[in-house]
Amino acid sequence: MSLLGIFASAILPIIAIAAVGFALGRVKGVQPDALNTVTVYLLAPALVLHSLATSELGGSTILEIVAAVAVFSLAMIVLAEGIGRASGRSEPLLGAFVMVVIFPNVGNFGIPLADFAFGQVGRSVAVLVTAVQGVLLYTLGVYVAARGDEGAVRENVKRVFSLPLVYAVVVALAARWLGVVPATDSTVMQTLELLGNASIPVMLVVLGIQLSSVDVEGALRPVGLASGVKLLAAPAVALAAALLVGFGDATVARVVVLLLAGPTAVTPIILVGAFSGDTDGITASEFVSATVFLTTVASVVTVTALVAILQSGVVI
Repeated sequence: MSLLGIFASAILPIIAIAAVGFALGRVKGVQPDALNTVTVYLLAPALVLHSLATSELGGSTILEIVAAVAVFSLAMIVLAEGIGRASGRSEPLLGAFVMVVIFPNVGNFGIPLADFAFGQVGRSVAVLVTAVQGVLLYTLGVYVAARGDEGAVRENVKRVFSLPLVYAVVVALAARWLGVVPATDSTVMQTLELLGNASIPVMLVVLGIQLSSVDVEGALRPVGLASGVKLLAAPAVALAAALLVGFGDATVARVVVLLLAGPTAVTPIILVGAFSGDTDGITASEFVSATVFLTTVASVVTVTALVAILQSGVVI
């Protein structure tokens, strides 16, 4: 498939739906809170339950996915710390720099992208990666944002256990292990499928609304380095992690690389805003917000190229 064809089939639907959310945010002043709550507590868990319960991902594949995400995150921490310190950044901007480089938007950007690019396998892998990253965000992410405030870290690590996604993964995997997954044509599974399918467009609308409220005026230039590392270095690190883990299924490996190479996640804006200290000039929150905006826009080019490379089977 040509780059134009890949763009039209995998990237354009994402842009179009997110653009609707962006317009709603800018023109109507719509806030993402209500939609985000519905997504986090209802739609996304339903997607996780249905996708993992009905997917063909084996236990070894699940372990491979978790291992690849862990290896990638560790490598990106080392890389981000090194580049951040070498460029003269200090706290709290150093913590913000590390946050935007480590965490890709595997939720409201990655799940639809993987679904459009790789179908059911892509969706199943994406929901698992999203759950794993949810745990990392509220443990490792809080630590990086707080940088030494042990009380804040300890208190907010508890948020991991309030995430429905985590429990949805446990329930789905337990049902598979016990052999009690309902038939796909049962009322329960059809309801979960309906709710799960609704989560994908809603996630993109929420992403658009979130981007519409980002204040990037005067903040784009300072985030160029972070954005470059996120969009150019992260794909190479993700590929290295996938090859190191040695996936038995090449398609799963390609989806993992695609997800980890995506634009910066939105959640770091919240974490940095809650725990980061004050600074002169651009604030840590403005730095993260501008990076989210820039990497999301620029990823239209980088992700299209990456999908073409991955679908060709040249590297994996």
